Amino acid sequence: MITWLLLLSLFRESTQDGQEDGVLRCGPQNVTLDYKSFLLKWEDDPSCSVIRDGLVYELQLLIADKPEHNGEVVVAPAQIGSTHSWKWTSHLPSQCVRHSVRLRSQYNNQSSPWMQKTLPDQGEILVLPRDQILEVGSTATFCCMVPDGESIKTMFLLNYKGTNVTTTKISEHVHSLTVHLDQQSENWRDVICETTKGDISGASFHAGYPPSDSSLQCETQDLESIDCFWNITRKIEDVEEVRRKYLLQESPCNIGPMHQLGKCSQKVELDAAERNWTLTVTNPLGKLELHDRVDLTKRVHMVAPDKVAASTVNPRNISLKWSWTVKKYSNLNITCQVDVSDGNSNTKTENIGVGLTAAVIKDLIPHWDYDVRVRCGTAQHFWKWGDWSYCVKIRTKGDVPDALDVWMKVKADQAVISWKVPLTNQSHGEIFDYKVSWAKTKDKNQSNQTNVSRSNHSLTLTLDPSEEYMVTVTARNINGSSSPSTIIIPRSNLESFSDTSEVKTSWISGSNGSFFLSWPDSPNASCGYIVDWCPVFGNCTFEWMKVPPNRTHTTVFSKNFEDGRRYLLSIYACTEGAAVLLQRRKGYIRETKIGVELFKLKYKQEDSAVEVSWEPIPLEKQTASIHGYILYYQDKSGNVFNVSTDDPEATSLTAKNLNISMYTFTVTASTAFGLCGNSSINVTLNPPADQLIMLILISLGAVFLILSVSTIICYRQWACIKHKVYPPIPKPVLTEKWLASPDEHTVRHLPFDQSYYSEVLDVPELHDKFRPPQPVVGQDYMPFTFSQTPKGYYNKPLKKLQPCLTLPTTGLTSQPGLPSFPINDVFPNPSYNLIVQDQESQSHPEIQEGMPIIDSECQPQSPEETFTTTELEEEPDSPISCASTYILLPQKTSK
Repeated sequence: MITWLLLLSLFRESTQDGQEDGVLRCGPQNVTLDYKSFLLKWEDDPSCSVIRDGLVYELQLLIADKPEHNGEVVVAPAQIGSTHSWKWTSHLPSQCVRHSVRLRSQYNNQSSPWMQKTLPDQGEILVLPRDQILEVGSTATFCCMVPDGESIKTMFLLNYKGTNVTTTKISEHVHSLTVHLDQQSENWRDVICETTKGDISGASFHAGYPPSDSSLQCETQDLESIDCFWNITRKIEDVEEVRRKYLLQESPCNIGPMHQLGKCSQKVELDAAERNWTLTVTNPLGKLELHDRVDLTKRVHMVAPDKVAASTVNPRNISLKWSWTVKKYSNLNITCQVDVSDGNSNTKTENIGVGLTAAVIKDLIPHWDYDVRVRCGTAQHFWKWGDWSYCVKIRTKGDVPDALDVWMKVKADQAVISWKVPLTNQSHGEIFDYKVSWAKTKDKNQSNQTNVSRSNHSLTLTLDPSEEYMVTVTARNINGSSSPSTIIIPRSNLESFSDTSEVKTSWISGSNGSFFLSWPDSPNASCGYIVDWCPVFGNCTFEWMKVPPNRTHTTVFSKNFEDGRRYLLSIYACTEGAAVLLQRRKGYIRETKIGVELFKLKYKQEDSAVEVSWEPIPLEKQTASIHGYILYYQDKSGNVFNVSTDDPEATSLTAKNLNISMYTFTVTASTAFGLCGNSSINVTLNPPADQLIMLILISLGAVFLILSVSTIICYRQWACIKHKVYPPIPKPVLTEKWLASPDEHTVRHLPFDQSYYSEVLDVPELHDKFRPPQPVVGQDYMPFTFSQTPKGYYNKPLKKLQPCLTLPTTGLTSQPGLPSFPINDVFPNPSYNLIVQDQESQSHPEIQEGMPIIDSECQPQSPEETFTTTELEEEPDSPISCASTYILLPQKTSK
């Protein structure tokens, strides 16, 4: 019995303190493992409550069933019975490989059995980690695991433009995706995994920044609360889980939607002391604190004035009033700023006072619309201007027009008085008309005046150029007449205002559509300067501007300026009397190229020189300033020469030392655009008069010399020439009768001188018909001309054909225009009553062939018709010049 009691006592001792047979009964229970954060949690077994000196838990991490890490958790006696935890971060995501954790307790060298948890532990597609909030700039790895029997087809990012994304195959059942988060995601983004069977799963993440707000600044508006402002460097997140949270002095701020400036307000007790204010900003990626130390009594940002209105409205001033919604402002020293705008300009005036609620605006334009608003700030310890009030529209009352801007132009005995049309802010109401008055300055009482309708803005006056005049112009509206504008027109024929003034004119070039003018200071300019301008040609509708006395330069601009048009600008000194002309300028706003055929050319030749002239170029055609002219001239061979001048007023150029030829002359103008306005003329040069006379004399001398030499040669060789040209001819001899009966037509023997003719003419043959007498030419071309008597039977028609005698040669003609062939002597013919003259014959080859044929059918010749021969002088002893005897047969008369 005692033995059993001893054994039972030993057993009890062995089981006390949670031990039983060397095995510790006190161990972990309710063990869980979170696959998102790899957090292991467990509780103590109830048997552990008997342990008084603490407990140790041993942990072992296995990756792919291989031991990777060992650790332990020491539990103090006071912690026994509570929940314990352990977290570990693997170099690989827990979802990419199998991770297991083994856990047991140890006490007095005794250990509890191992308890193991493994991830993942579900048989479905799983993408991990899920719902991660990651910082921009970090690298994130996601893994996709599929159960046995399936494989992964693809893994990718959705709606996130990462610049560096890598997908890795770890095994058939596990793939990983690594992305560098280089930009913020406005919302949740997804990692998608798809299997070959078409199953899809995914996980979401958000990439963002930790808080980076800055520049906390606090102030008060109503002296009862604090308003703190800060800069929001990045847009407030749209995702609630990652949105920044704000605390002002540990109190939440309801900031609402913000973009660049954050605001948080709290009610406070205002006192004149500095105080620290702290703004705490947190989000899942970090925490930030901003601080500001401030005395709120020195940081008053006033609210906008309320109920701004005009209490009094006058033509040129307005009285304003307003009220305050914050009652404590009545004790503050306030400065207020009034902004007045007329649509074109703004003016601001300031007023100071305790609890200020009114202000006066001065120097306004009558009958004009204004927009008025007010803002205020503390005069002492000024922090910043308060908010602007609402704009109030106010129109001032009307007034008389402003004084007119008057100027004049003078030409001969006429003065054009002109005034600028009053602008709306100058007329102060509708203009009714203008009144112009003028009088001699020495007799102002005798004044002339006239009214000009509101549509006209100038008046032409005819004045005595030897007198000085005072001209006054006023404008009238419903409120009355303007102040008079006076201008003095001087005597001396008004030359100081005319275009013929002796003041030197210089050139000026425009720039950017305007002229820049400067001039030396004039001591006479007591009231400033006047600059006027108008086109040089055409109708001079002049414009002008006035310059203050302290300025000696201005820029002249006009909407009427035109390119390629020359303008004349005049500068006057404004004095108490008449204005004094100081300078004149002329030029172009912008020069343009001159067109072709600019010149109307004429020319004049003097000896070997040609002067080409042209009419002065009209100013309206001078669209650029002319610097000179060039005359080009080209001869027939294509050689080109030129002469030029730098005188822009020149109207002619002369080309010298020209040859007698045809030339093309071209005149061009030299301008800033180069050579312009080309015009040409063709000229054929005539020889000079003395050269022509010399040429005629030389020609006449040459002809006289040739004739003289020819005459001398012919005289010396005359015998030889005569022998060669006219050799001796045998004398003719008549040996028998030509016809048998006297009743028939017969040929009577001509009484030739026996000393000259001793041979009888032979009759070679007879023809059947008679032909009219024809000119007969012998072998030596000796012509005859026969004169017929007024009476004779041969003038009657023939009834019977008689045979004609054919002579050796023919040479007779009855036409007066043909040449005649004379013979030497005159001998009678009783049958024809002819007189034949013997002259030297001339050589005529064209009639040396043929014979005269007498035809009975020929018409008789008139009695007055004659055949004459021209006598040729012959030596007395020379034989007859005829080669044969020429005989004319008489015609038979009817009985």
